[in-house]
Amino acid sequence: MKQAILIVLDSVGIGHAPDAASFGDEGANTLGHIRETVPGFRLPHLDAAGLRHCERLAAGEVPDRNSGLSFGCLTEVSPGKDTVTGHWELAGAILQHAFATFPRFPEALVEEMEKLAGVSFIGNYAQSGTVVLDELGAEHLRSGRPILYTSADSVIQIAAHESVIPLSRLYEICRALRPLADRERIGRIIARPFLGKPGSFHRTANRHDFAMSPPDTILNHLEASGVETVGVGKIGDIFSGSGLSQSNPTKNNEDGCMVMERLLAETPSSARFVFANLVDFDSLYGHRRNPEGYARALIDFDAWFGAILPRLSDDLLLIVTADHGNDPTWRGSDHTRERVPLLMKEPRRTARRNLGVRSTYADVAAILGDWFSVPKEGLSGESPGLS
Repeated sequence: MKQAILIVLDSVGIGHAPDAASFGDEGANTLGHIRETVPGFRLPHLDAAGLRHCERLAAGEVPDRNSGLSFGCLTEVSPGKDTVTGHWELAGAILQHAFATFPRFPEALVEEMEKLAGVSFIGNYAQSGTVVLDELGAEHLRSGRPILYTSADSVIQIAAHESVIPLSRLYEICRALRPLADRERIGRIIARPFLGKPGSFHRTANRHDFAMSPPDTILNHLEASGVETVGVGKIGDIFSGSGLSQSNPTKNNEDGCMVMERLLAETPSSARFVFANLVDFDSLYGHRRNPEGYARALIDFDAWFGAILPRLSDDLLLIVTADHGNDPTWRGSDHTRERVPLLMKEPRRTARRNLGVRSTYADVAAILGDWFSVPKEGLSGESPGLS
């Protein structure tokens, strides 16, 4: 049975996109700046596979050595640099209009949110998730009112201490706001539970994203053609379960890698596609502007990748890429508009090839459509062809 696995290294960009200036991101380079600023940083397995070749392509250079895998880089077309936009484009759906963003939500909108959710919020401004806990966590404990905040992305974020507002109630609040968010074209509502005391608050692994329902993607085409589609990590949330046969939420990168190993060890009864997101790079280190932590997470993934690659069957298609950048050396705390890597283990191909600079993330969806021989009508992207 044919199998494929797509691993999204959340936010691992490899250099600013051609239109980065319009996003305020000209000069951003997530991976490049980590290489420059973290002494002793090395990714021996990913680099041998062709990751440095991807970086050179993104910089307009011509790679001059062989690589372990086929390599290229992807350029985002959709007018956004958020998680949902990037993943939807990888799956073949290019947005024509950006999701709405707010530095703070209009009072009339907040009043509507409070009426729908049956709560009264504190906050309502754009801020880093860890900083907002320092600023408003104690007030939340005193008042019992959930914290409402946002960011440069199209998000409504609602934070609550798990001992003050139970998880089930926090998720209920977020769910109640989804129709309003759809109307306002807000991409995600994120439940941000936390624990701890003033001065030592910490977010828990019980985050849950409530995303706008996507248009048709390659997931729907695969599922309709009898391919088992398995989400790992945030994938179920990002696609609101659409086109997914099975979803496996994870706590962190290590947990995500363990789930992938389990799935790879199985012998599926039908064709199977595994779509995995590893979020720690972005959530723990990119937004927090922590290049050293980001480097450690990449080194950990590199070791896992080096161990798993020789064990993959010859007839399995592997794609490693990202959904946007989040340069931990960049100003602010938000995503950066970047090209992303494309590493591909092509089944039955012994000669690795330069896949070039791809004009859209959606080429990944086209590759998957080719591999599983499913119809791709209505989807964007162009496949380089598979042998």
